[in-house]
Amino acid sequence: IILLHISDVPAAVALIIDSAFNGHAAVGGFAGSTLMMAMKNGIARGVFSNESGLGSAPIAAAAAKTHWPAEQGLISMTGTFIDTIIICSMTGLTLVLTGVWSGDLSGAAMTNTAFSMDYGFMGGIFLTVSLALFAFTTILGWNYYGERACQYLFGIKGILPYRIIFICLVASGAFLKLEAIWVLADIVNGLMAIPNLIAIIALSGVISLETKKYFEHLKKQ
Repeated sequence: IILLHISDVPAAVALIIDSAFNGHAAVGGFAGSTLMMAMKNGIARGVFSNESGLGSAPIAAAAAKTHWPAEQGLISMTGTFIDTIIICSMTGLTLVLTGVWSGDLSGAAMTNTAFSMDYGFMGGIFLTVSLALFAFTTILGWNYYGERACQYLFGIKGILPYRIIFICLVASGAFLKLEAIWVLADIVNGLMAIPNLIAIIALSGVISLETKKYFEHLKKQ
């Protein structure tokens, strides 16, 4: 879709930047409220997409076989760049280029409409299949994170009850409104980030030392 509208990309980027800093969207608000809203929603959605600062991705990274923790950390950092800077930016540009951003739709319905505008019926099918695969792998990933945490806290016996609760929560999510899901996600993400960010600050010296050791190792090769 971006390639089909490649000539409109500069104008779309300009619109995104302008909308983040002007006051047109701040109805009844105050100066700078639009920027605050853009930062709030941008940070919240960014954290939701790449899990930066939540401490969840390191659970999967810890299972990797590597001689250098810093090396695995650097590899994990690329996930944030690819997911947010590339994938999310492409999705945002698609919504702006097709004009659906100014409509009444939101979430997957908005993206589905954007794909259908250029690809018709097949665009909707492609997006639905993609979302199903992405959602399924996300569910599996978060289930793994929760299992590891549950096993650490309660032992092996706690995994089965956790799985039952997890499946019930996943099933109930299909009946909730998108706005309620976003609010819930923002709350639990914040609860995860607080202790993890404190731990990162406390371990910053260890992180710095391990990183220096790894780069010194690379220089010797």
